[in-house]
Amino acid sequence: RDYSISYSNTNAIFSIFKRTSEKPLYVILKNPKLSKQGRLYSIVGLDGRIINQGANLRKVLQIFYKQLFKII
Repeated sequence: RDYSISYSNTNAIFSIFKRTSEKPLYVILKNPKLSKQGRLYSIVGLDGRIINQGANLRKVLQIFYKQLFKII
């Protein structure tokens, strides 16, 4: 529902919230220092664990497509 965008000297941060008053459900980080290792983009969950990493944002975000469209 809600999101925020922030940045620092080392990375850019896109946070996804369920409600504004809560902690972010997911945080998408872009860290240019990790680009040579193939981990430019990272998705971090609510508990702080890294869910997915990669050099291509589209491939990293595919984790959300699988979660949104589950066949029942």
